[in-house]
Amino acid sequence: MNKNIFIWVAHPKGGSLSEGIADAYEQGAAGTGAELRRMDLHKMSFDMNFEGYGDDSPALEPDLLQWQENIGWADHILVVHPYWWGAMPTKAKAVLDRALTSGFGYRYHSRGMGWEKLLTGKTADVIVTSDTPPLLDTLLYWRPARRVLKNQVLGFCGVKTRKVVQFGSVKLAGAAKVESWIARAGRMGVTAAA
Repeated sequence: MNKNIFIWVAHPKGGSLSEGIADAYEQGAAGTGAELRRMDLHKMSFDMNFEGYGDDSPALEPDLLQWQENIGWADHILVVHPYWWGAMPTKAKAVLDRALTSGFGYRYHSRGMGWEKLLTGKTADVIVTSDTPPLLDTLLYWRPARRVLKNQVLGFCGVKTRKVVQFGSVKLAGAAKVESWIARAGRMGVTAAA
């Protein structure tokens, strides 16, 4: 049975390195017969003004509903994003704030601190690009971009993260280094579809 793979390019600008990495991952997965869906953040349209959760939360726009549909459909998810000020870009975080909601990604128990993980059974890969070298990010900052998405977003909803990879330093990388990252992303796509 072929895997359903959803690729989310969480970069707010088209033509980015994140997009090129996602292209390679997609090609690797497609070569093994995976069913693929993809959304690019720079093409998504929704209101980023979010005042919090509650009964008065605004209805989700079509792109956010499509994002939810793709997450629900997927056996495996790839998230690719740049690392800006210790996290993913604001617009990408807004997708999580708006669309990864109670009743979709998780459901709190009526009593106590417990919750149901509603996306259990899915797996994910995360690829982060950064100007900060990964080793320096680990030693100085304890790798927040990698840790938060794996544990406090995907893991909170029951998604088991298989690989979290950080490519950097982007600003210091030559063409050969970037090509090696692209090639690695392609191999990850093949593995994800296997």
